[in-house]
Amino acid sequence: MTKSKRTMKLSISKKKYNQLLKKRRLKKKLTKKQTKLLNDSLYIQYCRCLRAFEYKKDKRGYAICMNSVYKKRNSKPPKNASNKCKQKFKNKT
Repeated sequence: MTKSKRTMKLSISKKKYNQLLKKRRLKKKLTKKQTKLLNDSLYIQYCRCLRAFEYKKDKRGYAICMNSVYKKRNSKPPKNASNKCKQKFKNKT
């Protein structure tokens, strides 16, 4: 049994996303729901970035996307993130 694939659409607004990032940056306590929302949003942005580099057939995409999405926000990336993007999200055709 396979899971259905998701679309790469953010589930929260940009305003809410920025509020959660600011809260995490200031080391304030996030609820489990807020943490999940923020982690999902970061992962979606990472996968979008990777897909853009793959479209251009540029091999540097992994490092650039990892740095711009996770490292600059002081967040820990999920394990095997780049391979899971293809399994978890639909391709836009």
